[in-house]
Amino acid sequence: MKALQTMHGFSPSMREMHGGRAAPTDRARRPAEDQDRGLARDAFMPGKPAATPNVAKEGPNLRKHPDGQANEAKTAYIAPEIIQRLVKIGDFAALLTLAVFLTVPFMRDAYQTTLVGFFALTLTFTTLVVLRAAGLYEISAITAPVRNIPKAVLLLSLVGLAGFALLHAILPVSGWQRLACWTVLGGAWMALSRTGLALWAIPKAKAGAFRLRIAIVGGGEAAEEAIDTLESSPGLDVEIVGLFDDRHDERSPEHIRRYRKLGRIADLNDYARHNRVDLVIVAIPLSAEERLLHILKRLWELPVDIRISGQASRLKLSPRAYDYLGNLPLLAVFDKPLGTWGWFVKEVFDRVVAALLLILFAPVMAAVALAIKLESPGPVLFRQKRYGFNNELIEVYKFRSMYVDRCDANASRLVTKDDPRVTRVGRFIRKTSLDELPQLFNVLKGELSLVGPRPHATQAKAADALYQEVVDGYFARHKVKPGITGWAQINGWRGETDTYEKIINRVKYDLEYIENWSIWFDIYILLMTPIALFSRKNAEHAY
Repeated sequence: MKALQTMHGFSPSMREMHGGRAAPTDRARRPAEDQDRGLARDAFMPGKPAATPNVAKEGPNLRKHPDGQANEAKTAYIAPEIIQRLVKIGDFAALLTLAVFLTVPFMRDAYQTTLVGFFALTLTFTTLVVLRAAGLYEISAITAPVRNIPKAVLLLSLVGLAGFALLHAILPVSGWQRLACWTVLGGAWMALSRTGLALWAIPKAKAGAFRLRIAIVGGGEAAEEAIDTLESSPGLDVEIVGLFDDRHDERSPEHIRRYRKLGRIADLNDYARHNRVDLVIVAIPLSAEERLLHILKRLWELPVDIRISGQASRLKLSPRAYDYLGNLPLLAVFDKPLGTWGWFVKEVFDRVVAALLLILFAPVMAAVALAIKLESPGPVLFRQKRYGFNNELIEVYKFRSMYVDRCDANASRLVTKDDPRVTRVGRFIRKTSLDELPQLFNVLKGELSLVGPRPHATQAKAADALYQEVVDGYFARHKVKPGITGWAQINGWRGETDTYEKIINRVKYDLEYIENWSIWFDIYILLMTPIALFSRKNAEHAY
């Protein structure tokens, strides 16, 4: 187990002891060399060739399921807990409002107001607890409204009956009319909200949006035990896409049950970048430390949860040491950044704030567009292919800052100070980062985030080498969406990357941001960005 305790040797982990997260202001004051505690220093050696997936190529020639269907999913995964939490919030708000409305006439003095307020909260909370206990917040219930809406209305009525009977016993007023209104109006809310939700959820469920797609690394007995446990777990909606293993002998057959070996472990990186994989389960005994470390070092760049099967080892830990997927015990190794609820909060925050900023900066953007058009002929916007989340290619918008005939779409040549390709207007908007404002449209499209690692062009270089050739583990910065601004930028690492040191430090800060993300961290970076723009350090940033 000692080797497993040194996993941080290749997995950047910069979590500080501030409730599990580092305080941004404290990090900003510390010297840069003190901030890479837990970072794999040897993985960031300048000039060291990096073993990275070839993202420019098509995916590997992977086998199909025995039934002939390819392992593909076009629909993004939607975590059921997000839907469940949103439905509970909606029910709580609606039912609490209804309960307060129906009991307002009872609020005749301070005592009765307090009592009735407590009653309204208790009635609402009890209703949600009963609905949850009946399984009516499960995706299977949401996608079967005909069977479950009557059940929800019945339970709501029974809870209301008990509640209003108790209220009638405490206060010398009649509550039966209120009970009738609670049943009718509450039942109408349940029927309308569940019907509308079902119209959205049923097509998503048919497309597999709520089904967890799992890749299993390993083969033989350990993988077979994990598959048996998953398949025998009741009510578990998962899909095993296949197996990946480097071994080709009796210890790792070409198929287990109906699941085929889709390739070597190195193929999983490419497969996950072209197909949806939500969870990787490593079915390797913990006793095989060297092999386990070798496998995990090749997988940690993937933006998915990575777990070790607890059944794969004779060493049995306390049940509290495991997470469980159905009946399968799992040891957490790497977590997908942000998590399910954090991802949702960040998505909503990005879209709302981006829309507000577009309205706020509309006059500025119009003025910049006019200045560009007056100075040189050509389009106002410049589009460039860059790597986005999970190394997917996206088209990023910028205000054009170069002469049309001198634009470098691949950024194969760095922009330098006094670069003759840059126009006078372009020089100003690059220094002030006004050229980045059109990227707010990328945020609305869901391709960028307001805050995150800056997206780099496909051929961007540090000195004479591609970024991924300089920094081993470079693609780990793509485990989240790229951003318009980021932790690296407000710490001075915006600008041309004419040395290895500059890209190394950028990536270091990018990984620190990913490890310590919170919505408050995003807000802090956004507030600090205008201040960072006044700094002249690296103001001529790379194209």
